[in-house]
Amino acid sequence: MAKVLLVEDNEMNRDMLGRRLQRRGFELVIAIDGEEGLAKAGSEQPDIILMDMSLPGIDGWEATRRLKAMPEMRAIPIIALTAHAMSGDREKALEAGCDDYDTKPVEFDRLLGKIESLLKPA
Repeated sequence: MAKVLLVEDNEMNRDMLGRRLQRRGFELVIAIDGEEGLAKAGSEQPDIILMDMSLPGIDGWEATRRLKAMPEMRAIPIIALTAHAMSGDREKALEAGCDDYDTKPVEFDRLLGKIESLLKPA
């Protein structure tokens, strides 16, 4: 069972996405801001991280850059989640170190496909 770290400050989004992931058999770890996301990434060693980019304090862009700068975290795939899908946001997310990008509201089957693709052994 893969462990997913969901870094999301919106309670409704956390609840909806978290329940759907758990129903699909994923072990779920939740962080409500970038600082907690960094701490839980280190302590929980997730298999994949779903990172909201608009977080209070340390935003998702900075949290991703910090995670990818750590040798022990570099291999963990990160999917950026953002409601502010602007031109260039996908490129910005990939430059920050995200491995993929998805928009909110989340279309769960599409996101699940991205998660499964990133978790497949190379």
